[in-house]
Amino acid sequence: MTGTTAKIEEREAEPDLLGDSPGMGALRGLIRRVAATDSTVLIQGESGTGKELVARLLHAWSPRAFRPFIAVNCGAIPGELMESELFGHERGAFTGAQAVRKGRFELAGRGTLFLDEIAEMSQSLQVKILRVLQERCFERVGGTDTIQAGARIVAATHRDLDQQIQLGRFREDLYYRLHVVPIQIPPLRERGNDILMLAEHALRRLEASGLGWVRLGEGVPQALLAYAWPGNVRELQNLMERLVIMHAGGTVTVRDLPGKMQAGFPEPMLLPEPADDDDGLHHLMQIIAEPQEPVLPAQGIDLRMYLERIERSLIEQALFATHHVIAHAAAKLGLRRTTLVEKIRKYGLREDAATSDAR
Repeated sequence: MTGTTAKIEEREAEPDLLGDSPGMGALRGLIRRVAATDSTVLIQGESGTGKELVARLLHAWSPRAFRPFIAVNCGAIPGELMESELFGHERGAFTGAQAVRKGRFELAGRGTLFLDEIAEMSQSLQVKILRVLQERCFERVGGTDTIQAGARIVAATHRDLDQQIQLGRFREDLYYRLHVVPIQIPPLRERGNDILMLAEHALRRLEASGLGWVRLGEGVPQALLAYAWPGNVRELQNLMERLVIMHAGGTVTVRDLPGKMQAGFPEPMLLPEPADDDDGLHHLMQIIAEPQEPVLPAQGIDLRMYLERIERSLIEQALFATHHVIAHAAAKLGLRRTTLVEKIRKYGLREDAATSDAR
């Protein structure tokens, strides 16, 4: 089990839920009220809005804060392995089960179990989760001993569960068991100046990590505020990281932003100075195609983490540019399709239709 699919953590520094917009103030107030209870919570919101962050705050602000927090991405674990991951297994329960293994419910103890992307769970597992919620107990795969389930359950999804129920993909009885306290996270486009606060916060964090720094030039804040942010906070953070990588130590202008963010801005703000000859245009194309050399910070850098950040950012850009068609994204990156699939799993990325190359 990798860190991208399930994480077991003791209490760490309290996560930040940044934003001064009315929607975020109301969200923080709701989290505080709900955190004091043991009620099951269903977090809903678009991809990239920060559903796991909300789950972590529910845990951090609860009486369970010093107990384990377990996060499981239900869409990242193969269906045939999910039951064993959640409930554990006994020795000899199946081929390869050479020892007893505790599942996520058992490891969570009386802490918090976060089931992310629960709408991706198979119908058969939905039945088993429903039983745990009803009876507060379970058995390991291949076992007969009943184990008490003391963890608080927090589930999350970016899908419309009412629609999924109508399509026969999600059990209505499980929905009502999870929907005790619903929490809806507002999309970034509805949060006004929170966009600029989050952008500055991301830039400060990247600078502190040693990746580099940039400053936002004239027109850039307005472009950020005008953009719809379909990828929400995650898309904003990825953009800030990309800008730091591409323009470290400089000032970002509107023309450095993705083309989709430049609509509505006057041409002088977008275009470089006109070249007198073809050599000038050739030089410009080289600058675009070949970003400047990264600068090694005086305090050094974690090279592995730095390279993984770049790789993840480029993969997400390729998936977005190709509407999440893996074959096309792999071609853009010069990778085999199977290699790209492995990297998507490695980074725990979700791309709803990426498993199909037909469009």
